[in-house]
Amino acid sequence: MSIVQTQTTSFKAQLYQGIHDLTTDVIKIALYTGDANLNADTTVYSATNEITGTGYTAGGKIMTGITVSTSGYTAYVDFADVVWNPGVFTARCALIYNSSKGNKSVAVLDFGSDKTSTSTFTITMPANTATAALIRSSN
Repeated sequence: MSIVQTQTTSFKAQLYQGIHDLTTDVIKIALYTGDANLNADTTVYSATNEITGTGYTAGGKIMTGITVSTSGYTAYVDFADVVWNPGVFTARCALIYNSSKGNKSVAVLDFGSDKTSTSTFTITMPANTATAALIRSSN
């Protein structure tokens, strides 16, 4: 099975169950190799196939700058860019997860190919809009 970029199915259901509060919970992002089997069925963070390298700590980084906004019929979430400096490693994908709620998964990011850094590794988040934000829902 390949890496699939998506909000995880479990996260979508858990939103309706009131499990996640992205503005107060500790949300993290972990990086993985191309051997990771991350997709919509991923339910929790796992160290299996997580990367190693200079500047990277198992479990990833805490995400910051999280805001929840609305526009028309769409709710969306903004995250600050995530930077590892130093960041000397190769990563193929990432998992955003809620470490405050038993490491439950939120979303999978697919970088499209292996990304290798020899100094600083940055994940640039999409624009904070109803049509571009990484996590959004509408009718």
